[in-house]
Amino acid sequence: MRITISAAVRSFGEIGRDFYSRGWVLGTSGNFSAVLSRKPLLLAITSSGVSKGTIGRGDILRVGADGLAVGKGDRRPSAEALLHLAVVRTRGAGAVLHTHSVWSTMLSELHAGDRGLDLHGFEMLKGLEGVRTHDHTERIPILENDQDMPRLARVVEGTLRASPDSHAFLLRRHGLYTWGDDLAQARRHVEILEFLFETMARLQAADTRPGERSWR
Repeated sequence: MRITISAAVRSFGEIGRDFYSRGWVLGTSGNFSAVLSRKPLLLAITSSGVSKGTIGRGDILRVGADGLAVGKGDRRPSAEALLHLAVVRTRGAGAVLHTHSVWSTMLSELHAGDRGLDLHGFEMLKGLEGVRTHDHTERIPILENDQDMPRLARVVEGTLRASPDSHAFLLRRHGLYTWGDDLAQARRHVEILEFLFETMARLQAADTRPGERSWR
């Protein structure tokens, strides 16, 4: 689904204030995008170095299929615009949201050796689009972070093609990427997954006691 730039500004502002208050996009971390046009491919995306708790009109840029800003201005798009474009192309997403919570960062490191995190049996899984039962295993791929964005974008595309049922992925020691048909669906996925990440992290912390069940 497409959105106008004005609607994107309003939605990004609301989402940013909410996520900032929850500690999911502190400092200038995280980035948000939404599809403005498919042909040609054009995204609205947060600019680099912006606090997501105070997003304004000047903080949102248009980027084309190459990840570069469309039009003049001194703002730069997020360095991770290519990752958003990879998700949009591979999943047909209408919106992509990226957060940097404590819980997702912890789990991305703890489970890096497994190259993924399995979430199973939780009622909240039914909040993910298309999931109808708690008896579901959601595999969240964990990718190594990389400052070479074109290379990382290729890894993201390959991972998503190999994991067609996944709703998200984690970058190691970095954070969560998830998406949806529109911003409302993507936002719901962030809320569901962040709840599950905190639950898993707390369970694993409690699991350090002798005789307890392992959740890894």
